Amino acid sequence: MSSGRETPAAAREAMARRRAARLAAVQGLYQLELAGGEPSAVAEEFHTRAADGEAGDGAPLDAAWFRKVLEGAWADRARLDAELESALAQGWTLSRCGAVVRAILRAGAFELVALPEVPTKVAITEYVEIAHLFSGGGEPGFVHAVLDRIASRFRAGRGAP
Repeated sequence: MSSGRETPAAAREAMARRRAARLAAVQGLYQLELAGGEPSAVAEEFHTRAADGEAGDGAPLDAAWFRKVLEGAWADRARLDAELESALAQGWTLSRCGAVVRAILRAGAFELVALPEVPTKVAITEYVEIAHLFSGGGEPGFVHAVLDRIASRFRAGRGAP
């Protein structure tokens, strides 16, 4: 299209690529927490597995977004963890959450804190959906509540949806 606007099909594809990138970033953050290493090495491993057809369901991902979230959330995890701790209910600690939930919360908090171009509702919904992929219990509601608190702290007054 010459208007510079995406077609509905192109917009859906872009959303699917970004969703795949978010899921891969959560998986990468989980791997970094459990096995250590450098985000750049984890990113390369994910790209190699994707090129070999071994990554996820084969959905292409937005590689730039994947790296931005993976590297940004990992680099800023001390600050993000402090913010997440303060957003938890009294008596809860981030260490009490499982490693998968921590990875989801870090990625979601990173987008809410550092990427103002992402609509609030989109960031929260995407990470709640990822929580549903890993859990049939109360984790999705927990993720929603914590990210909503982070959003209210960092996005208040910005007019973010």
